Parts: sequence; C-alpha cells; structure tokens
Amino acid sequence: MTTAAPDVRRARGPFYTEEHEAWRKTLRRWVDQEIAPFVNDWDEAETFPRELYRKASEIGLLRLGYPAEYGGIPDKDPFLSIVTTEELNRPACGGLAASLMSHSIGSPPIAAAGTAGLKARVLPRILSGEKISCLAITEPSGGSDVSAIQTSAVRDGEDYVVRGSKTFITSGMRGDYFTVAVRTGGPGIDGISLLLIEADRPGVARTELKKMGWWASDTATLYFDDVRVPAANLLGEENRGFRLIMNNFNSERLGMAAGANMNARVAFEEALAWARERHTFGQRLADHQVIRHKLVEMARAVNATQAYLELTAWRLANGESPVADLAMLKIQATQTMEFCAREAVQIFGGAGYIRGHKVERIYREVRVNAIGGGSEEILRDLAARQMKI
Repeated sequence: MTTAAPDVRRARGPFYTEEHEAWRKTLRRWVDQEIAPFVNDWDEAETFPRELYRKASEIGLLRLGYPAEYGGIPDKDPFLSIVTTEELNRPACGGLAASLMSHSIGSPPIAAAGTAGLKARVLPRILSGEKISCLAITEPSGGSDVSAIQTSAVRDGEDYVVRGSKTFITSGMRGDYFTVAVRTGGPGIDGISLLLIEADRPGVARTELKKMGWWASDTATLYFDDVRVPAANLLGEENRGFRLIMNNFNSERLGMAAGANMNARVAFEEALAWARERHTFGQRLADHQVIRHKLVEMARAVNATQAYLELTAWRLANGESPVADLAMLKIQATQTMEFCAREAVQIFGGAGYIRGHKVERIYREVRVNAIGGGSEEILRDLAARQMKI
C-alpha cells in the first residue's frame, strides 16, 4: 500500500570497495525476497518466523564479524556494518531488523571475553540461527544509568545466584541466551560484571511488552529469581564488566545511526515518489514550492548525516575511539529520522496516517531510536564529558 520509490541515486564515498557493493547487492536481493514482501503482515502480527534466523545465517548475515572457528566471518569493517544495516532497514521495519540482529549486541561480549569453552558451546548455535542471543542491561529502576544497576549476582561456591529484573529487552521473549549486566561488587561502575544466563535456567521468567512501534520485535521484561548460573559463564573479569558494556554501546550506536539515517532516506524517497505522482489543484504535488522545499530540506539533512556517519566509521576503521562523535552522531541521525518522518507524513497527508505505508511505520518508530542505545539527553552529557566541556 505504498507508492513506488524513485531511483534516487546517491554518490558512494571513497570508503566503499567492490566487496562492499557486492555484499550490498547480495543482501538487497535476499531482503527483497525474504523480508520486504512480508513486513506489513509481520508487523501487524507483532512477530516474524523463527526460520528467518536460519535463512539469515545461510547467506552469512548472522555470521559477520565473528571468529571463523565458531562459524563466523571475521570481518569487523565498520563500512560493511553500515551496508548491512542500510539494506536491512530499506523495507522500513525496524522491529524486524532489531530482533533478527539482536545477537549483534548480545554476542560481542561473549566473543570478546567468554572462556574458550563457553564460546565453543554457544557461539556456533547463535551464528547458525539455531539459538537467539540478546543483551540485558536496562532495569525498571535505572533506565540509561548503567552505573546504578541493581540486579545482583552473589557468588555461592561454583555458581552465582542472580536476583533482579531487566526491561525493554529486544528478543527477550524468545531469546535463548541473555548477556546480563549484574552487580557483583560495590556501588558504581567498579562493581558491575557481565554474565551469560541461559533462558531455560530455573528461576528465569519473562513477560511481553506492547510498544508504540517496532511491533515485529518481541520485547520483554526479564525476571531472575535466585537463578543459579555457573561461574564459568562470567564474561571477562569480575567487577570489570562496565568497559565491555561501553565498548558494546559504541558499535551499537554506529549501527543505530546507520539504521536511523536509512529510515530517513526511505521516508524522503517515498515522499518524493508520492509528490511526483499525486495531483492537487490541477498540478503535481511536487510542483508546489512549499513541497519542493520540504523535499530539499529532507535530502540535505540525510546527506549531511551520511557524511558524518561515514567520517566517524572511517575513524573507527583507523583505530580511533571517537566516543563523543559516536554519541553526537546517534543524536544527529535520530533527529534526521524524526524530521524526515514528520515531513514525509505531512506530504502524504491523510494517506500517511494509514497503516501499511512505510512512512507511517517510520513515523511511529522515531522515539525508540531516539531513546534506545542511549537517550539524546544521556548522549549529550556523555559527549560533553568526553570533550571536557
């Protein structure tokens, strides 16, 4: 129920190789075949087939960036990640992309800091699409304040006993492995650890959360009632989990920025196609100056954000850790998405308020992008600290 988007070509910067573009072509074909025709139905159903994880593994999607010995494809190129995120977000169904790729935030700490035995046991099953991995940091009482988490893990012999809860967890309902931030020490960041907790352990419970957007993504609150977890499931050193969490956030924010800006681009492309075809007062909608100016402003915002995205990715690829810019980039991208979503729905008029249009889905997914992975307010403060303002 959406008009065909125009062929709005954009210049590829010097960062993209033939390999990047080959992967883009492969992934786009797969998305066009396996995802795009079904996103409306899956969004309305608030789920998608679990079989899609296996299909995503078969083309290499789930395996990107992980060690070969566990079935991965060991390439941490940030531009490959951008290409992947853009193509997954082209159908404008952020909830599907978030859940299908929840392992991209749940599994890096396992690969980086798990024991050899733990990695051998769980990573091949995640990367094959057999099992689903997710990250559990946020708590009902703390929101974005990671340093204040309360979920406790008390050492008892060869186990930790975990008590507490997590909320807003993507893939929380059908996830098999939770990468959980727990408090093993005193207050503040120096008492936080990461534990891998299997979903089928006694004492684990979960409840589904209904959301404004991202309908196809299952989202849950998790409960840990004296859950016994082997100490061998500790990721890294005890009380040294905060750095793992922060490193994870850096890659998550780059991905969220790429996804938000692709949603902004899709909103622009959809609005442009509509404005070219729709007629009002005897002429195309695009012939009205006020509409043309809206479209120009949308394109300007998207292209500016893309340049910031690619510059930041280039710095990451060259060994920098631009934490302040990652924070500001994520703000820039989500604000670009918000602006373009608003203008696209305005250009569509009443049709943009009807379910089934890409612009309608994008509009109701704005806020989760602006809040998830660090809210705008938290990220401004983070950037200010990094800049020593």
